[in-house]
Amino acid sequence: MATSTPVRHAWRALIGLVTITAVLFGINALGVYVFKESSWTPELALDLQGGTQIILEAQTTDGADPSTEQMNQAVTIIRQRVDASGVGEAEVTTEGGKNIVVQIPGEADDETRQRIEASAQLQLRPVLYAGAPANTFVGEDGAETPYPTPDPALQATPTAAPTDASDPSWITPALQAEFLAYDCADEANDPASEPVEEPLVTCDVDGTVKYILGPVELDGSSIDDATFGLQQNNGVWSVNLVFDSEGTATFGEISQRLYGETAPLNQFAFVLDGYVLSAPAMQGVILDGKPSITGDFTQETAKTLADQLKYGALPLSFEVVSSDTISATLGSQQLQIGLIAGLIGLILVAIYSLIVYRALGFVIIASLIVMGVLTYITICILAWRMGFRLSLAGVAGLIVSIGFTADSFIVYFERIRDELRDGKSITGAVEDGWDRAKRTIYISKSINILAAVVLYILADATVKGFAFTLGLTTVIDVLIFILFTHPVMQLLARTRFFGSGHPLSGLDPESLGAVYRGRAQFRAPAAAVGTSAASRKASRSRGEAERRQTIAERKQAELSASDGGKTTTAVKDKPTATGKGGDD
Repeated sequence: MATSTPVRHAWRALIGLVTITAVLFGINALGVYVFKESSWTPELALDLQGGTQIILEAQTTDGADPSTEQMNQAVTIIRQRVDASGVGEAEVTTEGGKNIVVQIPGEADDETRQRIEASAQLQLRPVLYAGAPANTFVGEDGAETPYPTPDPALQATPTAAPTDASDPSWITPALQAEFLAYDCADEANDPASEPVEEPLVTCDVDGTVKYILGPVELDGSSIDDATFGLQQNNGVWSVNLVFDSEGTATFGEISQRLYGETAPLNQFAFVLDGYVLSAPAMQGVILDGKPSITGDFTQETAKTLADQLKYGALPLSFEVVSSDTISATLGSQQLQIGLIAGLIGLILVAIYSLIVYRALGFVIIASLIVMGVLTYITICILAWRMGFRLSLAGVAGLIVSIGFTADSFIVYFERIRDELRDGKSITGAVEDGWDRAKRTIYISKSINILAAVVLYILADATVKGFAFTLGLTTVIDVLIFILFTHPVMQLLARTRFFGSGHPLSGLDPESLGAVYRGRAQFRAPAAAVGTSAASRKASRSRGEAERRQTIAERKQAELSASDGGKTTTAVKDKPTATGKGGDD
């Protein structure tokens, strides 16, 4: 039963690998045939596919060029917005003194464009009034009719100066008229340019509600973080904010003022690019700076709002100058060259493996093929779920991983050969070689992963693809080593071809210079006869044996000498008995 345990472990590992592979293919199949969002081919990055270029121009109140610090901060936030939308390998750079160039692989969808183009500062304003989206209403006959008179709620003329941002006294007759004339569908409206210290007439992003908002009380720079999730008490989606210390104090005062007011004076609007993202009602006094926004959110809408609040604190306002389709910077020819280079590297590794390790080389080749399949399907899934796109740098990382992967197998096989040279059986050498090799491989792979992570975090965007694919293939390499290479060796060691140490198997103890077999039976060097090629080969084998002679063997030889030279030695053909040493 003991001899069958490694076999059972080997089959379990191989079944586990097949299961993992089937699950990965099943996940991608769902994306292709059910969700219609995935593909059986990896998505390519900007340098290989081309895409969309959007140029944003910074707008300043005095017309002067913005500072370098402001532009760099804006680039960082816009890049975060693009990454949050799931677009990989995008490029965000400055151009001149006041332009930001955003380049996205493939065709940018409407949601991604909105994330990029919604580039004004995030503002938090109290709601003074909310009404219909245009200066018309739908009558009983279903026809749109102009408002005959101003809304009664707006007819009171202020008698005193406003005392705070949410004071209804901000609504003057002029503001009443502006509100009634304001049409949410009119593209000429530009609410983003209105002064922050004055009230604002605007609409929500969908154009379904029209608002009068008080002056700005907080801006997006006061928001440290914004996340989304399900509330545990009721299971609804919410957006959770975290303010900084100054924002916590200000928001605490606002919540005390608004809580208990009647609608809409109890509402607080989050305004991005002049339009209301959300206007939740204040349902309590919040002094810890961690409010939650709830409503008719789905997972997607909650995530979108969280991203907008988190990445909306731009130091400048921007205007879209152009939006064009651009061609690939490198193109399919460079991709073809990279793939050919990878194929040549794979062929060279295969040839080297077959020459040095004979039949064992096929195990290396099979392991590389399995790794290639897992890497390919994983990249397809990451393109669907994370927006990962394969750049030329990423292709280079895949090519380099071929050598790193082959290195793991070589370490393992050399450990097995060392065990065979020490006189162990094939099956014993496979198990002991595994125990020794895996520690070395785990340490080296850990260093590779650490280097990939550091490179991904600190390197320029053009190098991140290399770091990502290098780290990904290193993880898959370890998985293949555990679930494929070692189990296959456990099974092959029990076959007649490998288990008997066939000269073509790569596990022949004789050709590896094994010095002894068994526990106490040592090999005597064969006598050299003549100067033929056979004698020279025997001489080299003898020299190998002498170099690998262990301490135990030397002690055994000394013990034999102390007994008068009477001992039994084994030569390649048959055992013979020798007498005393003679006239040595």
